[in-house]
Amino acid sequence: MISSMARQMGDSHRRFLQTMMINGITDEHSVKALYQYCCEVNKTPHVPDKLDEFIDTINSKLQAMFMQIRKGMSEVDGHQYYVLVNMAETNITRMSSDYADNELELFRKIVDLTVCSENGKVSSTDILNITDTMTTKKLKKSETEHLLSRLVQDKWLCEERGEYTLSARCIIEMEPYIRTMYQDHLKVCHICHSLAFQCQICENPTCGIKIHNPCVARYFKRRTEPRCPSCDDFWPHEIPEVR
Repeated sequence: MISSMARQMGDSHRRFLQTMMINGITDEHSVKALYQYCCEVNKTPHVPDKLDEFIDTINSKLQAMFMQIRKGMSEVDGHQYYVLVNMAETNITRMSSDYADNELELFRKIVDLTVCSENGKVSSTDILNITDTMTTKKLKKSETEHLLSRLVQDKWLCEERGEYTLSARCIIEMEPYIRTMYQDHLKVCHICHSLAFQCQICENPTCGIKIHNPCVARYFKRRTEPRCPSCDDFWPHEIPEVR
């Protein structure tokens, strides 16, 4: 149980929170460096393995404002990221100050396609095709391409060779929305128990567990014969390298 002393917000916590508010999504390495910097500047003890406790103290104060610093994994590189999330807005309405109604409609359709796809990816061609199904003002090809660039720049989507995936920021911030809207399509990683979109699936029909690509890389590292951690069947997929 965390003591009341540990729960008290100090200047180091406030500086940390202010920086998180400015930075938005931040990778784990930078968060650890920020934690150390805030402690040193404000002359408070820096205990490296107490980062989670430090953030819990901030979150206990943010609770009344329906905000929280949350952690999640990027499906692209397997790294952990931290995001300051507004819990009062659990869906895409949080983006309404930055995007027009028709842009948000297309983003919803992109999330639809991605969540319901087999590999967690959607092509630029598929995205251009779904603009025909829009009920708000249809976006032109050039407008759609510009929107996709913005969504990548704002870290809602990732793009590689013309294929789009949900970013770490999107998965962390939109998780309540995704869990509510796509209950029948959700995949959960057997290793880390987080939502999984880019994952490998056990081919044993009585098993069928899913594992994130980065979790696959870490779990099967140094194992001579990869076997399913649930049913012990041979794991037939190519094992990605640990990044």
